[in-house]
Amino acid sequence: MNKRTQGREYRQERIRKKIAGTAGRPRLSIFMSLKHIYAQIINDELGSTLASASTMEKKVNAGKKSVTIEGAKKIGEQVAERALAKGITQVVFDRSGYRYHGRVRAMAEAAREKGLQF
Repeated sequence: MNKRTQGREYRQERIRKKIAGTAGRPRLSIFMSLKHIYAQIINDELGSTLASASTMEKKVNAGKKSVTIEGAKKIGEQVAERALAKGITQVVFDRSGYRYHGRVRAMAEAAREKGLQF
């Protein structure tokens, strides 16, 4: 494991000690690999995923390179729409140790524009 990944995992552990998703306000967690972006809305009390979106879905990806800021915006919009369809309006944002910049910021802002509050 390289230093960058290890540093992100340490930050992720530190952040996760402080935040947790509940039934009233679940956690919006993100993960980025080199090829894809994933977002989940999680109820930590039950350990269940309430809504999710990723660039692996054909509807989102459409055969294009998906690890861009545009791909992150699409994921933010998709996860917000799915959450609102299930009656979830407020979430706790878990950036998983990533800096709030670039793709992370684009995903968060797109989710806010669609109506999620965090």
